[in-house]
Amino acid sequence: MFLTRSEYDCGVNTFSPEGRLFQVSLFLWSRYINSLASTAVGIVTPLGVIFGVEKRDQSPLLEASLIEKIMEIECHLGCAMSGLTANARTIIDHARVTAQNHAFTYDEAINVESVTQAVCDPALRFGEGVHGDEAMMSRPFGVALLIAGIDELGPHLYHTDPSGTFTTYSAMAIGSGSEAVQSELQDKYHKQMTLHEAHSLILKVLKQVMEEKLDAHNVQLSQVCCRPCFG
Repeated sequence: MFLTRSEYDCGVNTFSPEGRLFQVSLFLWSRYINSLASTAVGIVTPLGVIFGVEKRDQSPLLEASLIEKIMEIECHLGCAMSGLTANARTIIDHARVTAQNHAFTYDEAINVESVTQAVCDPALRFGEGVHGDEAMMSRPFGVALLIAGIDELGPHLYHTDPSGTFTTYSAMAIGSGSEAVQSELQDKYHKQMTLHEAHSLILKVLKQVMEEKLDAHNVQLSQVCCRPCFG
């Protein structure tokens, strides 16, 4: 006799008869990732990857300049987030440590896929410890990430979700306006797009989905270029 869905939903490590973890499904489709999360966009060009993120002004008393939706992992790696910022900081700190350890051990910069795998590792370990350690989180991370970087194979853009799944894209949007933005990207994106064209396209699609008028205070742009820099 099977338990009801609510009973399978009580524990983060309890699988349903279909092999699902309802706690993971909750965060995959929850308001943190879709309904209320700010929109983030990433576009790959031959010369680098461009990020654009909506910065919502939740209060006129809030210091908007201190809101960070795009963070540097290494000089050749960057990350844009949509969801719970505190969860994103935990994951990104883990990625930074992994990148530094790789550099010290092998005397080379970590590639983009390896650091993305490192980002997804904590998402797969919620609710349990590793080698006797305490669990990092008692629930799935409520954040989706776009990870961009440049390695010996060129520019890359990866998308990660709370389940620990990662996928590579040429252009990708996450957050509340992601469906409309993704549809526009499918129509307008091409692989030979210049950095300037990518900047313009990101601003155009964000303008279409943002509730407020687009200006320098509510949008954050950044790029990972073929030159060894992030900014």
